[in-house]
Amino acid sequence: MDNQHVRVGFRVEGIVQGVGFRPFVHATAARLALCGLVANDPAGVLIEVQGPAGAVARFRGLLESQAPPLAVIERITARPLPLAPDAAPGFTIETSRAGESGLPAHPGAPPRTLVPPDIATCADCLRELRDPADRRHRYPFINCTNCGPRYTIVRDLPYDRARTTMAGFPMCADCTAEYEDPADRRFHAQPLCCPACGPRLRLVDPAGTPLPGDPPAVAAGLLRDGRILAVKGLGGYHLAVDATHEHAVRTLRARKHREDKPFAVLAPDLAAAELLCVLDAPARALLTGPQRPVVLTPRRPGTPVAAAVAPGCRDLGLVLPYTPVHRLLADELAGPYVLTSGNVSDEPIVHREEDAFARLGGIADAFLTHDRPIHHRADDSVVRVYAGRTVPVRRARGYAPQPLPLPVPAPRPVLACGAQLKNTFCLARDHHAFVSPHIGDLANAGTLDAYTTGIDRFARVHAVEPALVAHDLHPEYLSTKYAHDLADATGAALVGVQHHHAHIASCLADNGASGPVIGVAFDGLGHGTDGTLWGGEFLVADLLGFRRAGHLEPVPLPGGPAAVREPWRMAVAYLDACAAGGTGPYGDDLPVRHRHGDRWNAVRALARSGLGSPPTSSAGRLFDAVAALLSIRDTAHYEGQAAVELERHADPAVRGTYPVRVDAGLVRTTDLVRAVTEEVRAGTPTEVVAARFHHSVARLIFDSCRALRETTGLTTVALSGGVFQNGFLLDRTVPPLRRAGFEVLTHRRVPPNDGGISLGQAAVAAARDAAGEV
Repeated sequence: MDNQHVRVGFRVEGIVQGVGFRPFVHATAARLALCGLVANDPAGVLIEVQGPAGAVARFRGLLESQAPPLAVIERITARPLPLAPDAAPGFTIETSRAGESGLPAHPGAPPRTLVPPDIATCADCLRELRDPADRRHRYPFINCTNCGPRYTIVRDLPYDRARTTMAGFPMCADCTAEYEDPADRRFHAQPLCCPACGPRLRLVDPAGTPLPGDPPAVAAGLLRDGRILAVKGLGGYHLAVDATHEHAVRTLRARKHREDKPFAVLAPDLAAAELLCVLDAPARALLTGPQRPVVLTPRRPGTPVAAAVAPGCRDLGLVLPYTPVHRLLADELAGPYVLTSGNVSDEPIVHREEDAFARLGGIADAFLTHDRPIHHRADDSVVRVYAGRTVPVRRARGYAPQPLPLPVPAPRPVLACGAQLKNTFCLARDHHAFVSPHIGDLANAGTLDAYTTGIDRFARVHAVEPALVAHDLHPEYLSTKYAHDLADATGAALVGVQHHHAHIASCLADNGASGPVIGVAFDGLGHGTDGTLWGGEFLVADLLGFRRAGHLEPVPLPGGPAAVREPWRMAVAYLDACAAGGTGPYGDDLPVRHRHGDRWNAVRALARSGLGSPPTSSAGRLFDAVAALLSIRDTAHYEGQAAVELERHADPAVRGTYPVRVDAGLVRTTDLVRAVTEEVRAGTPTEVVAARFHHSVARLIFDSCRALRETTGLTTVALSGGVFQNGFLLDRTVPPLRRAGFEVLTHRRVPPNDGGISLGQAAVAAARDAAGEV
């Protein structure tokens, strides 16, 4: 029977376009002496093979076992086809089809393939880049089927050159020969190009006047001279300076209006990265992998990196070159350089050339740019490695838009609009959730425009027309307002999802779980169902709903948003709460009180009045209060700064906790503040108090989860919210829970911060729709 000839049609779904899958199919079929064809179509890859039944069976097995490394196969379907007696010998790659294959995609899903993320330059291309004998020697846009731009250049699917921003660069004869040669690594590589036919790199001043000389070499010279360079990358522009040049880094901070939030540093290679930071195996794998995120790792003492790059930080954000442009610049500079998003603080990353000169012209001294358009903007991804644990901080280039599986498939298409800060949106269809690259804080017209444009383009590429629109409950979030406007315009059903329920649902979806769980959602702020601001929550939750089973003690948020910018205000609120029922003011002898003079009494009166001072159970604001009490940070220049610096001060060698009462689910955080206050009065070192505070928060989480296990029988805990980016806290929370018999879910693929909210909203909307609750 193995020798009986058969003809079989296969459909392969997943990330199978733009990753060398068709060339792989061609080579596999040729090796097995099968005839037939392979083509892209809107649902993925369509294959027809004819030959001995045994060979066809082996071919089917090899499709999965030997697929290209960047391919993600989700489903292979097959059906018998009539033999073609006059079939031509050999195997061909056909032009893309419109989808009339007779092989439907996954039931219920529209016939649409998946868009691959952008991939760092591979080792083969790097060797050619450095080979003087190669025709692509030092060519800044070298790529192949295993690397290069993908998502950021795709205009539409199927993934063919004509539907990318490379359409304006017709291939020369040599590139065409490589494109059509099944034995070539560039066989059907859509961004394929060379110096004769591809994009051109140029170095210009802010007026657009070309600067003479080799662009990477001259650009490196400018960096050595302390100049600021705007560099066009895969998903947008970056701003670069020599990372060892203190004055240049300070100038960049001043022009970018970024006072002290750390900058990322590009190291030329892994050996150079090892000299700057202590790298463990997970950090090395992330730095050298195809995604190439910025990796936050402990910095070595005495490194030559300027102090202004990451003021007061124990960690440094490192990234290795991921495009030929970055590689050539690193080779010429022969040292590390700062690589930070090309924008003014709080604006989206610039990705169009005309915007770059308009918005970055007052920051950059020169522009290293090119003429390959960027269709989708994508900032750098950021991952933290702490004690061997990997925590995503920002998911963008290299990861998005690779889909995440939904625990409950969506019966109807969903748009989840995300949160106000660290915004992402998410489109869901069937079992796929497509989380957008990081957008940022929806705080101005530029970011809102990037948000709405991104939704439109994402929906087109993924062929999703939302029937449900999920949103946060906060009525003033711009994402919530957008959801209502869209629903009014299209008739889509609205699904409101409470902020902290979305956090826990995001963690569940990230782990392929549906609940129920004990959900611990610790973050800055979120609109609660009781009209107050939540942020230190213990929920009993699944994807359909939740019950608030406990929370941190509420205190006023004096001045509302002003208290987020000025953490000392939270010290006022907490100390006043400690004094409640006492004989007089509490903490008036502390340094934080003296630093703020008459303003202290005014803020205390504001907190007591309740005017513009809503009650909040926020864990993030508790961290703010303690940071101010310990004289670490009174004013924050970026979101979460006080908490970040409080963690930095915590001494890992210190043990011990402060007693905190838990009364019927109410965690008495004023006990914790009183204990910290007494330590300050006693002159206990800040590093000791910061560590004991973290241990105490970990302990109150443990005690609350154990109490909830006794009343609910639940043995799984999900940890979510921006507070759980804190590696010191996470490392002291997870192990005790696991030793006590809990299964602990943490974030692995999307951030625990608000960047993961949209995934949680989508998962909740899909589950409710499946249950008939929408």
